[in-house]
Amino acid sequence: MIRLSEPTFGPDVEGLVLEVLRSGQIAQGPMVARFEELCAAMAGARQAVAVNNGTTALEAAFEVLGIGPGDEVITTPLTFAATVNAALRTGATVRFADVAADYTIDPAAAAALVNSRTAALVPVHLYGLPAAMPALMALADRHGLAVIEDAAQAHGALVAGQPAGSFGLGCFSFYATKNVTAGEGGVLTTSDDDVARRLRLLRNQGMVERYRYEMPGGRNLRLTDLQAAVAIPQLERLSELNKARDENARLLTERLQGSAVTLPCVPGDRASVWHQYTILVPEDDDRDAFAARLLARGVQAGIYYPRLAWDYPVYRGHPGVIADPTPRAADVAARCLSLPVHPGLSEADVETVAAAVLDAAAG
Repeated sequence: MIRLSEPTFGPDVEGLVLEVLRSGQIAQGPMVARFEELCAAMAGARQAVAVNNGTTALEAAFEVLGIGPGDEVITTPLTFAATVNAALRTGATVRFADVAADYTIDPAAAAALVNSRTAALVPVHLYGLPAAMPALMALADRHGLAVIEDAAQAHGALVAGQPAGSFGLGCFSFYATKNVTAGEGGVLTTSDDDVARRLRLLRNQGMVERYRYEMPGGRNLRLTDLQAAVAIPQLERLSELNKARDENARLLTERLQGSAVTLPCVPGDRASVWHQYTILVPEDDDRDAFAARLLARGVQAGIYYPRLAWDYPVYRGHPGVIADPTPRAADVAARCLSLPVHPGLSEADVETVAAAVLDAAAG
């Protein structure tokens, strides 16, 4: 079976974890600081603040930016529930802009939703492809909006040579299936030193140092040195890992060109890190049946995401959720299917994936 994702850990990870265990310091310490330095470099930001997971990163971003009741935030409906939940926890209202041909938020659609209550744009860098950040930043500048980048899937992705996580307040995840994993973990990236300082206070019970409290309502959002040790060797090899994903994606595109499936689109000014290689199955096909045909040929596929973010009973009718019409996103959600593209694949594996898709598309 060719799995959709398959994290692998070598002796470098094992050695670093063992170093932490032998050090006797497993809470937030020098390994977390080293992890933060690598994350800041990855995102082209002056500061990186590690937290315990990617959802926490989003929640902390909204909190330190002062977004709350009476505010609206604009995001994409093609995202995981964490993006919506983090905004709702603040008391803000969530609006949804349609996506462009590349499946990321359409700046023109976002602009149409801006009003006097809009406080922030929350672009999601989907499947490893960053959103159209120059246009979104221009929109934010025109209206004085905060920008929170949901970069959970975009470690090392670029827009016009600028890293994801360097435009607004970047929020990355290090969950088990991400391009870089710590099992769980998150980080916020920023070049605003004051924002970084407030994030560090927030994650550490409001303390600038032990028992010196400077922020009321602080929480424990800390990452452990053990988790940092798992991620550090991957961050140090990120360029190599992303290059392998890119080569696998290139080969898939080459083999599937001209087939009945719709292939992913990468605009010329952007570099995807291929968290997922996502196709659209033909309109007249059944996605579940298509995935079953792949599985029968030994290829695991995934659906990210099977519905629009608001299209669940718990969100329908919720006072903080406005289900704006997004027809292009609805079409993607109905037909998207992600294929294996991870660095653990051999060239023969990629050929097998491509052949399985061609066979499945043929019925």
